[in-house]
Amino acid sequence: MEGKEKKPIDFVNIAEKLWIHKKKYYIVLPATLIVTYLLMVCIPRYYTCTVSLAPEASSGTSISGSLGSLASSFGLGSSLGKMNSSDAIFAEIYPNVIGSKNFIADLMLTEVETKVGDVKCNYYVYLRDKQKGPWWGKIQNVIRELFVKPLPDNHSGEEKLSVMNLTKRQDELFTAVQGNIKCMVDKKTEIVSITVKDQDPKVCAIMADATCQKLQEFISNYRTNKARIDYEYYSKLCDESKAAYDSARTAYASFADRHTNSVLVSYKAQEENLENDMSMKYTLYTTMNTQKQAAAAKLQEATPAFTVIESASIPVKPAGPKRMFTAIAMTILVFLGMSGWLLLKGKVAQQNTQS
Repeated sequence: MEGKEKKPIDFVNIAEKLWIHKKKYYIVLPATLIVTYLLMVCIPRYYTCTVSLAPEASSGTSISGSLGSLASSFGLGSSLGKMNSSDAIFAEIYPNVIGSKNFIADLMLTEVETKVGDVKCNYYVYLRDKQKGPWWGKIQNVIRELFVKPLPDNHSGEEKLSVMNLTKRQDELFTAVQGNIKCMVDKKTEIVSITVKDQDPKVCAIMADATCQKLQEFISNYRTNKARIDYEYYSKLCDESKAAYDSARTAYASFADRHTNSVLVSYKAQEENLENDMSMKYTLYTTMNTQKQAAAAKLQEATPAFTVIESASIPVKPAGPKRMFTAIAMTILVFLGMSGWLLLKGKVAQQNTQS
């Protein structure tokens, strides 16, 4: 049994059927375009700023030879390298670090200033009190306050917020920051790109730079944590041994001065004991000082270097919202939906007439 041949779509016939309802299009489409554009005008414009940096790879056994070349060709070089590294903080989890509440709580302390200069405050107060919104958002807040009385937020933002005890409003601000700050990592090159969105261009650039610096501090603190603890430990031992040596040297010098002309064997023995004690404490002091210098060198070696590929700059043009594009796209969708509805309605009416 041969299959039925598909009939080609008769666009001329469809156009003729839709042309009958041209007056409806003349009303609906311009109205859709105008209303959508007016609604988009109510949404505040926003700016974006992107910074890029390349952190130094953590120390570890590198993969060389044909295996490393083969892994690099498939984009797996960094993944295989991590298997031989003791570093638990990989570049792929930097977005999770930036999106964490502890990291955002530190960012809230950043001092910001608008491009016009009329607002100078910390980032928390700026988000809480200086953000603009569409008119329907204000209506929603008024209606919400009629049923649920919000708790007063008197936090000045000068002190770091406790992430364990956030109010509902503070949690909403943290969620807004998570949406405004995005971090992406190139898996092959491990280049970190941080994009910040904000309603003011200067605040946008300030927060992009602050996020970049905070991330560098986080990576440095993590990579140098063990070496820093060792350095502080050996510094303490070095100071204690230095104090013990100074005390022993003072005791020996004082005893030797008081018994310069003494020929008694007991005095000579005691002087020798003090001298030996001073020598041992000096040896201990020099050993601890050597360990301290080695720990300092290890700390410097563990400190990562960062290469800022693209620094923060104040954006000139807004990134959105795309008002005209959105209005035209909505008009096209309404045209397609309306056309489908008219064709379906005409087909149903034709079937009812034939029956």
